Amino acid sequence: MRFFRHAVISLTIAAGCAVFIPAVAAAAQSAGAPCGATAAACISLSSHQAWLMSGGQVTYGPTPITSGKPGQRTPPGVFRVLWKDKNHRSSEFHNAPMPYSVFFINTGIAFHEGSLHSPSAGCIHLSHAAATTFFSKLSVGQVVQVVG
Repeated sequence: MRFFRHAVISLTIAAGCAVFIPAVAAAAQSAGAPCGATAAACISLSSHQAWLMSGGQVTYGPTPITSGKPGQRTPPGVFRVLWKDKNHRSSEFHNAPMPYSVFFINTGIAFHEGSLHSPSAGCIHLSHAAATTFFSKLSVGQVVQVVG
């Protein structure tokens, strides 16, 4: 049996042994993202996670996120990347930095680097590493799916 470094999961058997099944790991990773095959980016508001995808397969993630606070919730739905700005500053929130912004809702909601400890005003906050990856991998017009 061959073992793959990144596509391995363990299943515990009654005797306490671990069996590694690479094929199951790949299927479990793809099944982990709750979005459709057309999504290039997938956001789960309930699990506080996001993924990048291609053809229904996870290519990056899950990565932790924070989303909109009460009264400024991130809306669920299917959207498209509208525009990107690496060094964006918020005109609505006193010139606050929003590095690596990928806007997908025309009300100003974007993925961007931000706090993973505090909810946002509707945007999807990502770590620095995740924000740079989402910024570099997503293109204008690609589908962003947000699920509850």
